[in-house]
Amino acid sequence: MKIAVVGGGSTYTPELIEGFARRTDVLPFDEIVLQDVSTERLDVVGGLARRIFARSGIAGRLRTTTSLDDAVDGAAAVLVQLRVGGQQARLVDETLPGKFSLLGQETTGPGGFAKALRTVPVVLAIAETVAERAEPDAWLVDFTNPVGIVVRALLDEGHRALGLCNVAIGFQRRLAAHFGVPANRVELDHAGLNHLSWIRGILVDGEDRLPALLASEYAEELAEEVGIPVDLLRTQRAIPSYYLRYYYCTGQAVAEQRAGAHRAAEVLEIEKALLAMYADPALDHKPDLLEQRGGAYYSEAAAGLVTSLLTDDGARHYVDVRNDATIAGLPAEAVVEVPALVGRRGARPLPVVPLAAEMLGLVQVVTAYEVLTIRAARTGSRAAALRALLANPLVREWDLAVPLLDELLAANAAHLPLFREGGPAS
Repeated sequence: MKIAVVGGGSTYTPELIEGFARRTDVLPFDEIVLQDVSTERLDVVGGLARRIFARSGIAGRLRTTTSLDDAVDGAAAVLVQLRVGGQQARLVDETLPGKFSLLGQETTGPGGFAKALRTVPVVLAIAETVAERAEPDAWLVDFTNPVGIVVRALLDEGHRALGLCNVAIGFQRRLAAHFGVPANRVELDHAGLNHLSWIRGILVDGEDRLPALLASEYAEELAEEVGIPVDLLRTQRAIPSYYLRYYYCTGQAVAEQRAGAHRAAEVLEIEKALLAMYADPALDHKPDLLEQRGGAYYSEAAAGLVTSLLTDDGARHYVDVRNDATIAGLPAEAVVEVPALVGRRGARPLPVVPLAAEMLGLVQVVTAYEVLTIRAARTGSRAAALRALLANPLVREWDLAVPLLDELLAANAAHLPLFREGGPAS
């Protein structure tokens, strides 16, 4: 059994490797291959990954390669965790929108739009290689943001793909710790889109603990964590994903960015420090600093999902998958983030109570934006790109959309060949 990781030079990779190391009893893989375009990062990250293997006594082989063909050839599962343009492109995503008094964020708003334009064509090309060279029933697991858009683009092209985000598992683990129970006794009524979801129920041994939690002092702590007023949580009777702060508290988020608070700059420094640590030949485990990088519980979520896909254990996961009829009021072809039972045939979404009106309305608008963004990314159409920005709740205005698109395309020109070629008229 071979598992390939595209973007294996990521600083997340050591955590992923530790996740697989903990599962060798249920996922007996023969080989893990880390692929990246950067030999320098592969040498550093791959070196630490091998030391983790050695410390864990894993029998399977770990290789690094810059060849995508080599990495995915015969693979049973391919994980994609890349960032087109690197952290410098992320910095542009977070800072350029500020020129127009708009939110700068790497997965939502105009920054997320720019990232999608860069990313969708690259991941679709990778998926074609996977379809040609991997095992016929291989699964492609996407952790590359914006996950919902990327997964929908993959599914629209007929690929066997699922999306993965760490938001739900992060909440599950924190809430389990709060209630003092093992994580497997906590089930979340988590529903929405990727980075646009709500927890509307917290079942602990079948009992919904959310109403009492929202009435308690702990609700204040949760509200501070997601950056949203506690009265809003209590009004909605739900815990919003912290990405919803950008929709519910837009003015405050933009003001903070004007004051110079940009996550990308912080991550750049963290990554430099992490790579220096990884280069230490004595290090054989992920350092604590990695937790500040983000992506908490990624190793558990990714390794667990791959285990279910390859062993058919039918475990419950929170995934990005076709809606079909899961969330009422959304098209069947939309990609939603919901709990599902996962096996070799993929994810079977569990029933979801309909979203409240204000939640559904926002999800419907963002779904329309995603459709237009994929069209723009796949075709290089300026008209589709403008329509996407008009549909985006964090842009909307024509007088902003036109100059904003010009600046975004110019800043990302090296990564947008379809737009350089002119694209179609519509």
